[in-house]
Amino acid sequence: MHSKNWTQVTEFVLIAFPGSWSLQIILFLGLLVTYMVTILGNLLIIVLSCSDHRLQTQMYFFLRNLSLLELGWVSVVVPKMLVSILTKDYSISFAGCILQSYLYILLATTDYFLLAVMSLDRYLAISRPLHYETLMNGPICVRLVIASWIAGFLWVLSPTILMASLPFCGPNVIDHFFCDSWPLMRLSCGNTQLLELVAFILSTAALLGSLGLTSVSYVCIFVTVFRAPTAKERRKAFSTCASHLAVVVIAYGGSIFLYIRTSESQSKSLKKGASALVCIITPLLNPFIFSLRNDKVKQALGDALRWHRNISASRFSGP
Repeated sequence: MHSKNWTQVTEFVLIAFPGSWSLQIILFLGLLVTYMVTILGNLLIIVLSCSDHRLQTQMYFFLRNLSLLELGWVSVVVPKMLVSILTKDYSISFAGCILQSYLYILLATTDYFLLAVMSLDRYLAISRPLHYETLMNGPICVRLVIASWIAGFLWVLSPTILMASLPFCGPNVIDHFFCDSWPLMRLSCGNTQLLELVAFILSTAALLGSLGLTSVSYVCIFVTVFRAPTAKERRKAFSTCASHLAVVVIAYGGSIFLYIRTSESQSKSLKKGASALVCIITPLLNPFIFSLRNDKVKQALGDALRWHRNISASRFSGP
């Protein structure tokens, strides 16, 4: 754009899921319930893993950090949607849109790196049990989590800077329910070739790199499990990683559909559905997947509920 007769866009409008007012109310109630259950479920995982001595292990340390990431991830998108539906105001400022896009990609990238770290943890626990405590001790776990956050921060910094420097002179309507980078990029009236190349390389490397480490870890896990002498030992070994594997399949499946395939071959409704699966449904399912399949978590939850009932009963009974 060499003309001086254009004005920088100061806000964007998110189309989200258009429909009648009754449909919007149904969508609002569904999102509100989903968000509340997601917040409560992930907070429960964090509180239980911090307070119960049976959950003071490396696996639950990573799970606690994963729940914290999921809380941030869903909170970047859903509250804005709820406010927009209630107020019928689907606009978002330019700075707010760039910030939402950055936080979403930051948390998503860190989430994938952490899932890869968790797969490595499960590999060492199953395939190297005698050396596990040495290879995956407390300080190493902390360093791995910090490294995941730093890698996520650095990974998305340069694309965000490039995005913020692009000129946007209209239109300003984003056919999505949040400021995702790809539809936002299409609205720029400047040259986006460099940004598209950088974003594609980095997103592909993050997804396929972390998925590659996860896949190699699980191949080694399966080899170890199938070599176990008894069916009981095989079931026990596999049960320790089944929940994590389920989350990996859900998270990576939707993300690969969104960012690896070419956008021209996908309908907008399918992309919105895949985005909702990744950033809304996955954080909702994680607490159920990890708690319902885990005896230690269920025991810790049962003990916490019994303790709460006893405290309540003692208060009502008086001295």
